[in-house]
Amino acid sequence: MKIGLYGGAFDPIHKGHVAMIRGALDSGAVDMVIVIPSARNPFKPGKALTCAPYRYYMVKDVIDDLFPEKVYLSDIEFGIKGVSYTDTVVDKITDESYISSFLEEQGIDSGIAKEDHRFFWIAGSDCLETLWSWHNAKSLISKIGFLVALRPGDDCDVEKVVKETHDKTGADVRITLFDIDGVEISSTDIRNGGNLEKVPDAAIDFITEHNLYEALKILYDASEEACVRFTDAGIWMFSELGRKRLLHTLNTGLLAAYLAKCHCADVDKALIAGAVHDCAKELPLEDQMIMAKERCGDLFTEEKLLHSPAGAVFYGKVFGEEDPEILDAITYHTTGRGNMTLLDEIVFLADKIEPSRTYTDLSLMRKIAPTDLDGAARLCLESVVDKFKRKNRPLHPLTEDFMKSLGMK
Repeated sequence: MKIGLYGGAFDPIHKGHVAMIRGALDSGAVDMVIVIPSARNPFKPGKALTCAPYRYYMVKDVIDDLFPEKVYLSDIEFGIKGVSYTDTVVDKITDESYISSFLEEQGIDSGIAKEDHRFFWIAGSDCLETLWSWHNAKSLISKIGFLVALRPGDDCDVEKVVKETHDKTGADVRITLFDIDGVEISSTDIRNGGNLEKVPDAAIDFITEHNLYEALKILYDASEEACVRFTDAGIWMFSELGRKRLLHTLNTGLLAAYLAKCHCADVDKALIAGAVHDCAKELPLEDQMIMAKERCGDLFTEEKLLHSPAGAVFYGKVFGEEDPEILDAITYHTTGRGNMTLLDEIVFLADKIEPSRTYTDLSLMRKIAPTDLDGAARLCLESVVDKFKRKNRPLHPLTEDFMKSLGMK
């Protein structure tokens, strides 16, 4: 089969990207397209690139909505440690065992999946002029061809590109051209301006549900180191949590950072503690019990609460986290505790009211949280008490202590 590989940040995916995919398929040069959202970008560290799981699931929603066949999504970059250059991605995705397994998972007949395949990297003509400078360009060019989109008015001189690339790398690049309708779109303008006219409907729905590009603005108040840690945590948790839980815990990190700014708390610590607070939620219960006991003895025994102290241990061991404020905020995010620290209370509340939460009317809590954290926490606890009464469940003693510290009975 002839397989097109289309990599990029997709931050966000827009109608220009959709036109590229359709154009590649319509050209007949490829039988299918595999879309590969980047996990990390060598030119966009930290706050310059939206955390990878957001972009991956946004692209997934668009593909599911617009392309019922012939277009598939790969998460291969999540398994690449460090910077993922194009040649690294190509090496991994074209590996015989990987690609055959991947295609079978997409429902492709096993016999076809195990055939020899030809691969083409899909790109715009603007990329050609610097192809010779790509990481390990000679090796990359020897493995794949390039399927290049020509927009109306493009003046790309392919012969010149082929010659220059050969002169500088010694490799003979294979280029196939295809035409697409001109779609002048800048992802940066979409992120900064908030105009979603040129974004597919499924991506608009995703961005709206998570208040994505508005929420991400808080990263400019965080340090670059914290933003990199946030990115790394998101990539790590991609294999630990399902979609809903992962996006929830990342949303909590962003909202916690925002509330920290509002209440003069440490934005970096709030970002990290909030972002990983549920990291142990989908571990086997036995593992959660062991970690919870290691962290707090017998303080947490109810199954639904184990992930809180377990999360502090899990994140601490994987990333070497030793900051007691971060670890405590993770530990007590479900129950609260008496005399909560400001960071504790911020993470506790952000967990309950982040944008994708819909379990009750959160509008008043969300409205007052930036100016009255205790007031929002009281409203949240009132909702918790009502829920527990309806289910005839007792409150955890730590929650009762938290309520008393807020002047609640």
